Amino acid sequence: MLSPYAIAAISALYLLALFAIAYWADQRADRGRSVIANPFVYALSLSVYATSWTFYGSVGRAASDGVGFLPIYIGPTLVACLFWVVLRKMVRISKVNRITSIADFIGARYGKSAALAALVAVIAVIGIVPYISLQLKAVSASFALLAQSQGSTPLITDKALWVALLLAAFAILFGTRHLDASERHEGMVAAIAFESLVKLGAFLAVGAFVTFGLFDGFGDLFARAAAEPRTAPLLVPFDRIRYSDWTWLVLLSMFAVLLLPRQFQVAVVENVDERHLRHASWMFPAYLFAINLFVLPIALGGLLVFRGTAVDADTFVLALPLAGDVPLLALLVFMGGLSAATGMVIVETVALSTMVSNDLVMPALLRVRALRIAERPDLTRLLLTIRRLAIVLILLLGYAYFRFAGEAHALVAIGLISFAAVAQFAPAILGGLYWKGGTRAGAFAGLACGFAVWAYTLLLPSFARSGWLPRGFVESGLFGLAWLKPYALFGVTGLDTITHAMMYSMLANVGAYVLVSAFGRPSGAEQAQAVAFVDVFRGDGEVARFWRGETTVADLRDLLARFLGAARAEEALAAYAERRGLTLAALAAEPQLVEHVERTLAGAIGAASARVMVASVVKEEAIGLDAVMDILDETSQAIATSKALEQKRRELEAATAELRAANERLQELDRMKDDFVSTVSHELRTPLTSIRALAEILADNPDTPEVKRQRFVGIILKETERLTRLINQMLDLAKIESGRAEWRAEALDVGELVHEAEGSVDALYREKGVRLETELPDELPAVRADRDRLMQVVLNLLSNAVKFCARDRGVVRVRLIAEADRVQVDVIDNGVGIAPEHHERIFEKFRQVGDTLTDRPQGTGLGLPISRQIVRHLGGELWVESDVGRGATFSFTLPVAATIARSPAKEEA
Repeated sequence: MLSPYAIAAISALYLLALFAIAYWADQRADRGRSVIANPFVYALSLSVYATSWTFYGSVGRAASDGVGFLPIYIGPTLVACLFWVVLRKMVRISKVNRITSIADFIGARYGKSAALAALVAVIAVIGIVPYISLQLKAVSASFALLAQSQGSTPLITDKALWVALLLAAFAILFGTRHLDASERHEGMVAAIAFESLVKLGAFLAVGAFVTFGLFDGFGDLFARAAAEPRTAPLLVPFDRIRYSDWTWLVLLSMFAVLLLPRQFQVAVVENVDERHLRHASWMFPAYLFAINLFVLPIALGGLLVFRGTAVDADTFVLALPLAGDVPLLALLVFMGGLSAATGMVIVETVALSTMVSNDLVMPALLRVRALRIAERPDLTRLLLTIRRLAIVLILLLGYAYFRFAGEAHALVAIGLISFAAVAQFAPAILGGLYWKGGTRAGAFAGLACGFAVWAYTLLLPSFARSGWLPRGFVESGLFGLAWLKPYALFGVTGLDTITHAMMYSMLANVGAYVLVSAFGRPSGAEQAQAVAFVDVFRGDGEVARFWRGETTVADLRDLLARFLGAARAEEALAAYAERRGLTLAALAAEPQLVEHVERTLAGAIGAASARVMVASVVKEEAIGLDAVMDILDETSQAIATSKALEQKRRELEAATAELRAANERLQELDRMKDDFVSTVSHELRTPLTSIRALAEILADNPDTPEVKRQRFVGIILKETERLTRLINQMLDLAKIESGRAEWRAEALDVGELVHEAEGSVDALYREKGVRLETELPDELPAVRADRDRLMQVVLNLLSNAVKFCARDRGVVRVRLIAEADRVQVDVIDNGVGIAPEHHERIFEKFRQVGDTLTDRPQGTGLGLPISRQIVRHLGGELWVESDVGRGATFSFTLPVAATIARSPAKEEA
């Protein structure tokens, strides 16, 4: 057994070590060498979430509900995945607006409302005092168990009281060194990070001792637990806790990790760099996993070791090392629990004292005209005194709750009561972050309703169980009405008390917030703040404030000096001037400077009080919502006019572009016409020249031998056919384009038509040594088309294909593909191919691949345009797929008319 005095001495030394660490970190910060500008330290500071509840209470809950302790840590793990989305937005808003507390955050969001911030502060204090008492209870109970002391302790010698006073001294020294609460408390954060390591190491040590010292590893421990009727149900996930309870506890802990005042303090106010959130999103869950790794083994081990005894499950962490006769490990565990408790109490009291000072006391003092607070030349000592007294008062309230009510509840029960209280902030904060329609009245109504339900269903019953209120209130309901029972409101029974309270409080909170906001009308200030919060990432965070009034730079400097001191007031104005590219002497009392002074003061006295103080020197002319709407209407009209002019400009530019394109097209058509005339002239002149020359020879030489005469006549006939073909193509194209061509539609078998076309070009293919293949399907639908026109298309494609194939090595393949509503014909060759940029140009009626008379293939360049016109008239489409050196595939489709059965065919010619 350890001596109580030795335990007290070691505890005092440990707290002194924390003082030393905090002092060292503050000294380094003063020299510009921050300790906390590190993602690892930031993640450890977030672990202040793991309090003595985690250290002792989680084991107690696991001993009764098995894995039912996990929802409290699953929630924060899920939230960690959203740090970059939600928490980063809160950090950015707080930095821009110099927000110092969660009350200030909510008040600032809804028009910098002092009444709303005060309500949040009251809820936070009332809700967190039981949580502070939990820490003191844990320290007191663990000290008593370690020192083997029993019975009640006189007030003057109560260790919990002295711990509370020591922690108050720590919080005063390192949490209220400066007035500007938006500045970082480097020493406090460094001490919290160190404590997080101590409590983690201590818990892992006792977990390893129980698992591998008292038992032979996890397998042995869980096997023994499974064999015991008392412990076996704890291994079944939902044997002791319902799905609904899991869901609400997860949701409750998700809110808590963001909205507990201490979590807001370390996660938002003390944040050095937004990028640390990326690291914290995995470091923080990893910490929670590690510290909970041995919770269930310790709980099971305690139930097995202390079977049949009255040892409180909340003390298993400390009782097991004592039962194993390892006092040094027990002392280490005590120090870990002390770390868990002190870390929470220090940060919580600093956060709550800021709210009490900025949102309760200062606004009240400023409104008491007899005190003339606004006229005092220096208020720094007064404000620091208020915060320090608030720290002491909050800790004494926590101690009082511990002495008079804490014994009636287990550690987990006390913690969950506080969690449910801060969860009431969720609708106002989350709604304020993402919904511009939320109003001050809606937020106030939601918070008031939710808090009232929380107090009725959780706080008052805890007082009744402690003897402060009649127990009949819990058992029979208010005024004896059964439907008003705190734990069975409106007759709903069978729910866990926390689930019951959360369900009704959230219903009242969210319902009031949404309904009042939806039917209300926000003020101009509320609208401005809504935009600044919701759209914080879209600009630099500056609030677009509508301000009129009169003041001077000297008045604003004096105002800052009264709260920050002359030196820091000069620094604040110099920083503003530098950002604006001005000198201090050139500063003017413009709205932006007034806004900057107000934000700077907000870091010291809160947003609501800062607005009151600025108004006292600015002589501001308030602009109502109607005036704001008039300004917005004028701005909207100007924007609409600007948009209309911009639209006209774009339309003009589009019309100009269209005219330019049309002009370029006309020029191109003119060039193509000249090219076509040149081509046609060449094509006509060549056969005419031959005909004339041969005719003159025959006329001048009537005695020409018969054989030669016949050969000349044959050439003249061939050239005449060539002329006729050229003229017919030109006339055919003109008829098709003008709509005067004759069409004879009938049902056709495309396969037969392809075979007929093969016969027509057979001699041509044989002459060039090119192989022609066909591939037809078993079932081929008929198409409805003009036979002669369709034959013209097929012959043209086959004739084109053979032109581009190498002699004696060329292959042309005709493939027919039958589909549900169409037939596709592919003519595939292995010729020289066509470059992609020419795929569409070859279908232009005056275009051939190539730009000179020498590199064009034989023909007029009208065959493909005529073929496309024919196919389109028949309801299909004609296109080409090709690349240089890889041959070409000309394809066209035609709609089907019926189905014709045939035998599979694959022929070569």
